[in-house]
Amino acid sequence: MMMVKRKINIFLSICLLVSIMTISIPSNAYACSCVEPISVQDELSRSEAVFSGRVIEVKEERTNGYLSNTVLFEISEVWKGGSESQIIIRTGGGGGDCGIQFKEGEDYLVYAKSSSMYGDREELVTIICDRTSVLAQAAEDLTILGEGKAPTEQVDLSGELNSISSNIWMTALGIVLIVLVAFLVGRRVRKK
Repeated sequence: MMMVKRKINIFLSICLLVSIMTISIPSNAYACSCVEPISVQDELSRSEAVFSGRVIEVKEERTNGYLSNTVLFEISEVWKGGSESQIIIRTGGGGGDCGIQFKEGEDYLVYAKSSSMYGDREELVTIICDRTSVLAQAAEDLTILGEGKAPTEQVDLSGELNSISSNIWMTALGIVLIVLVAFLVGRRVRKK
């Protein structure tokens, strides 16, 4: 009987250790350091998407240890990139990770590049080192960019943004279930 309790305690200890290690695995960190501002023409040239639009939704996300924000925009004008009416951009969570603190309902001029900075896959990213800014403060850029084009393809990406956040909840639920099972098994062992 003592041997069984010992094996169960070892098993529970391993489960707890694996859970803690999974949560606290260190990841690469990016420090934000911007050189002098780049010209509008150079920023346009190196960007994959340049548009103005209103922030519809901002979702905080943790992927592989990175805290970031996924931002859904309703596009009003496009200077470079696709012709869709909505787009999803990633940026950091703020602080030293170069992220921009987008506010829902506010209009922005966005310069975005393809990057895997905030996760494993390439996606459109903008950071504070880009010329991305609140639209009301982008007069110089708008003068140089000239008139943009209105999006021609109507899309609704809000469902895609919600599926991103559901992955976070599934991971959290899995961790809670592991802890709950370990607790219940430990409680049962103590009763014997």
